[in-house]
Amino acid sequence: MRRALISAACAVATTAALAIPASASPAQQPAKGAASEYVVLYKDGVSLGKAHDAVKAAGGSIVEENADVGVATVRSKNPGFVQAVMRQGALDGAAHNRVIGEAPKEKKAAAKVEKTAGTQGRVTVKGKPSKHTEPLADLQWDMKQIHATANGSYKAEPGSKKVLVGILDTGVDGNHPDIKPNFDRKLSRNFTHDVPYDADGNVLDGPCEFKSCVDPVDWDDNDHGTHVASEIASPRNGLGMAGVAPNVTLVNLRVGQDSGQFYLQPTIDGLTYAAKNGIDVVNMSYYIDPWLWNCANNPADKPEDQLEQRTIIQATQRALDFAHRHGVTLISAAGNDFVDYTKTNVDDSSPDFPSYPGEKPYERTIPASCQSMPSEGKHVIPISATGPSTRKSYYSSFGNGYVAVAAPGGDKVDNAAQRPDDRGGIWAAYPERLAKERGELNADGTPKVSYVIRSCKGKTCAYYQSLQGTSMASPHAVGVAALIISRFGHRDGRTGGLTLDPDFVEWKLRGSATPKDCPSPSTVDYVWYTQTNGTWVKHTSTQTCEGTKGKNGFFGAGIVDALHAVQR
Repeated sequence: MRRALISAACAVATTAALAIPASASPAQQPAKGAASEYVVLYKDGVSLGKAHDAVKAAGGSIVEENADVGVATVRSKNPGFVQAVMRQGALDGAAHNRVIGEAPKEKKAAAKVEKTAGTQGRVTVKGKPSKHTEPLADLQWDMKQIHATANGSYKAEPGSKKVLVGILDTGVDGNHPDIKPNFDRKLSRNFTHDVPYDADGNVLDGPCEFKSCVDPVDWDDNDHGTHVASEIASPRNGLGMAGVAPNVTLVNLRVGQDSGQFYLQPTIDGLTYAAKNGIDVVNMSYYIDPWLWNCANNPADKPEDQLEQRTIIQATQRALDFAHRHGVTLISAAGNDFVDYTKTNVDDSSPDFPSYPGEKPYERTIPASCQSMPSEGKHVIPISATGPSTRKSYYSSFGNGYVAVAAPGGDKVDNAAQRPDDRGGIWAAYPERLAKERGELNADGTPKVSYVIRSCKGKTCAYYQSLQGTSMASPHAVGVAALIISRFGHRDGRTGGLTLDPDFVEWKLRGSATPKDCPSPSTVDYVWYTQTNGTWVKHTSTQTCEGTKGKNGFFGAGIVDALHAVQR
């Protein structure tokens, strides 16, 4: 998890800008005449006509509308647009989506990738695999931990092509040799537009590579979504490695930017599309920007920011409810913040993109009532991360009553030396194009960095990388959920595929997990080292597990088990 648009367009004429009330802070006002984009939430039950009139009265023009949940993307040059929305009885709120502007063209910057130096050597695997395992299976401690192996769930239930898994992420490389066999290009959608620069003129996604700044549905400029998809459903095809559910179908529902940021409207549109098109389970390894936690009435926030956060909570929840009602199992990463989400915390990272030029994150106290979305939304199943030893990963967020279950997410310092080792990460597919752009390959195509490996089958070669995060834990749980639907699902009259009540899927996921008690003592002093300029630097984090075996803050109901899930 990073720390975190199909719809009918409805054109409404822009009206003159309204006056800014005295309560508005000058630092929060956009430049006069600059167009900003907002997500506007209609009052529940209000007619579309009245909502459209209210948007127009506030000085906005609708460019996209999601009538299923009463949300619209709106552009406005009115510097007091948020305050104007607050005066409209037909509208419930507004949240900044992005700032629209121009900046000088420059060479696109590679997406920021957080990786640590490791000890796993460069690997190229050639030749025929054994009859039962993939060439890189020995690296997959994660699959062994949850019994997703040739003698485990692969044999008992490898998954059904009729089960559709939606990847709400930064995109999926649908042409990767270890993803392509299970990738449904026809159903896949991109709900985002590349945003070259932020409100301050800094590079965000970088210059657009495709017309209209909309990437194809089989494209991933970040690598995150491709890794997630591979963990879930890389096939058993004699190349590289297999996912948890190697026979299910992958659908790219792109809602994340190249930069790794995730905006509200794409998430809403991705969820409603999943609901209306027979998607059975979705993976959401992110939080919705710009607020790590959304607080309805935090005195540390300005009234406009409080309204924005309330809007994010309400709008996202409407979409989650809609998807759940239509049979979508909702699974999310728990977060990489080292903290207990059921306690009071401090956030100094929000807002993490400027809604207005010059806006910066600030420190604020976060009570437990605040919500990180979508992971803390109703009907969502949050997943914490484990390492090779089955301990809770040092970075993984937690909380008794928050975490549903745990799953392998990687922990590169889960070793005696407490030093980064890529073998402790999760290996999964990596776009070759990105490996080349980032200078990670030699001229002959072999990897020159420890966190990238290559597997070849005949003339076909594919690349894989080692990552860690609750972003990597959530897909393991999604894969198990897909197996549950494959085994226990029934025919979907709408699509001809399989379907299963999301509440039953969650019950099976929790009930089949391997219970794991809190560590003893329950307060853990995590210690690890990273290397900076040749010097090892020590880091520590003290975290406390609360609860009992089978229901605690570190592991929830336990570590997911693919084999048990399809046997019970």
